[in-house]
Amino acid sequence: MTTNDLIPVADAIPVDWRWLYFFLVLTFVLHLLFMNAMLGSAIMAFVGELREKNAGPGRDISTKLPYTIAFTVNLGVAPLLFLQVLYGQFIYVSSVLMAGFWLAVIGLIIMLYYSAYIYDFRFEKMPAARTFFIGLTVLLGLIVAFLFTNNMTFMLRTETWQEYFGNRSGTLLNLKDPTLLPRYLHFAVASVAVGGLFQAILAKQRKALPYREKRMNQGMRWFTTATVVQILIGFWFLISLPIEVMLSFMGGAVPNTVVFVLGLVGAVVSLAFGFTRRVWPTTVATVVTVVLMAIVRDLVRGEFLKPVFHPSDLKVVAQYSPMIVFLIALVLGLGLVAYMLYLAANSGKEAE
Repeated sequence: MTTNDLIPVADAIPVDWRWLYFFLVLTFVLHLLFMNAMLGSAIMAFVGELREKNAGPGRDISTKLPYTIAFTVNLGVAPLLFLQVLYGQFIYVSSVLMAGFWLAVIGLIIMLYYSAYIYDFRFEKMPAARTFFIGLTVLLGLIVAFLFTNNMTFMLRTETWQEYFGNRSGTLLNLKDPTLLPRYLHFAVASVAVGGLFQAILAKQRKALPYREKRMNQGMRWFTTATVVQILIGFWFLISLPIEVMLSFMGGAVPNTVVFVLGLVGAVVSLAFGFTRRVWPTTVATVVTVVLMAIVRDLVRGEFLKPVFHPSDLKVVAQYSPMIVFLIALVLGLGLVAYMLYLAANSGKEAE
């Protein structure tokens, strides 16, 4: 039996694959921004509890965590569904290989919700337990991210799927993959950078916030420090890729190289703005960089699967009504999300 024999037959898709690819990248970027803001802010709060206790940023962060978790989870559904439509025969197999861990993600997220809500609603009443609950939130978030990273790499390493015949319990992890650790750390450090920027934005918007300048500068310091580390880890991730994949981003494939270079330039520009404490230019540069790096991430997936599959291989059975309904729901949903973000960002101003 060869590796290709283990790849299921792909289902037909209702519209041209490029539509689905566009919405995969779009919804993934939205999910990524909220996910990073959530986890990064939680890490900042945890460090603040360890270092500063009542003087730290925990109180401000605690009130925003439930919102960011909700947005993260809900916005994570769409990109996962688009991924299943385009790469279903790969993500299905990888999910089965690690089924026990994959199903555990649901319970881990529920516990993460609980710990974050306790940290928020019992912030003043349980000062001695605050560090534990925000630490638990961070730990659970990092575990969920690690499991997702495992699945996203397992689906690319079709040559490892035969390990299933030696372990059918659904407890396989892709720990032998040299890209797993740098890919995971690249995400984790990025969350710290975006979390710091998120806190700087919130502080900048609240003109009556005590220690406003201190909080804003603190957030930008987190952003710049984490971004420097993230760039270094990004190069580690690049050289950990198989040689043919790595070279495609170093001149071997022009589109791949152009997007990668633009993403690197975006990171440097956002870092330059970050060092000068220019919050809004940093935000714009960061969002552009996230979009470019999300595309790079998908290009890496394409290079891994090139020998066996490309989304253009999928058969199209035209059915446009689901896409139309999705577009209407997306526009309305994003409008509601924007309004809820506005309310969340301005909550507490009356008290100030």
